[in-house]
Amino acid sequence: PEGQVIKGIHTMATISAFQSACSWNRKCLLSSLWCSAKLLPKPRVLLSAFIPFSEQASGQRRTFAPCTEIHTSAVNYAGHNKWSKVKHIKGPKDAARSRMFAKLSIMLRLAVREGGSNPEFNTQLANIIEQCRAKNMPKVSIEAAIKGAKSKTSTYSLYEGRGPGGSSLLIEVLSDNNSRSHQELKSILNKNGGAMCDGARHCFQKKGVVTVNGQDKDGQEIQLEHALELAIEAGAEDVKQAEDEEEKVILKFVSDMPSLRDVRERLNTLGLLTITTGPEFIATTTVQLTDTDLEAAFCLIQRIDEYRDVIKVYDNIESQG
Repeated sequence: PEGQVIKGIHTMATISAFQSACSWNRKCLLSSLWCSAKLLPKPRVLLSAFIPFSEQASGQRRTFAPCTEIHTSAVNYAGHNKWSKVKHIKGPKDAARSRMFAKLSIMLRLAVREGGSNPEFNTQLANIIEQCRAKNMPKVSIEAAIKGAKSKTSTYSLYEGRGPGGSSLLIEVLSDNNSRSHQELKSILNKNGGAMCDGARHCFQKKGVVTVNGQDKDGQEIQLEHALELAIEAGAEDVKQAEDEEEKVILKFVSDMPSLRDVRERLNTLGLLTITTGPEFIATTTVQLTDTDLEAAFCLIQRIDEYRDVIKVYDNIESQG
């Protein structure tokens, strides 16, 4: 009986020591996890865990022996993996959306500058506001851009340039610092196969353009042949088929500036959905580019268009295929 009691005491002491060791290891493990999470990019921490090797009945002396190594790493919080998968998709889309809103803000400021802040008396402003709403631009941002046009002193400029393959470029800019914009755009052109130069304006003519949805009110695509008939009926000089930034088909009805409002009203009467109405520069002389020059020109125009003060970039590159 006495031996069994002693054996039981040894067993209880061993269990107690084991629990104590587990508690100690748990504290060390949690501490290590916390530190490794804070000391990124440290990938992992090697922590030696111990279990009781022997325990005297008196409980006065404990010895521990290393058992194994526990591998720990920084905590990956919920959503980390999801973000790593979508950031290359969501990031560019968000960036493009921000650039689009920035361009719309510039267009709003320019419209206010030219015709006032009341859309009831400023057709161009009313059209741009409708375009902003169609692109889901927040109402707060629209109002801020209109108010900002009154408080900021901005100047409209038209820069001429040359692109790869002898292409001509016109760059519309609205800036509060013309000297800065000119220098930075000149640098963009020089670094991407272009240059600032005079003479490009002669390749373009300023016209009134009514841009409409490529589908009618019934959702049917408008064929180019039918669009030409509508152009004649509305009093437009020409119609061109294009794509917007979302690769949706749009139609551009071209007219002289004095007839722009009448053409727009007739197109609306004919059942077409107007997107924008305003002046644009239409190329009168076009150039054909090789595939290499075409790719270089695309990159250059993209860089220019991304510049914060640019309203729009016009080119005289002939469409391929």
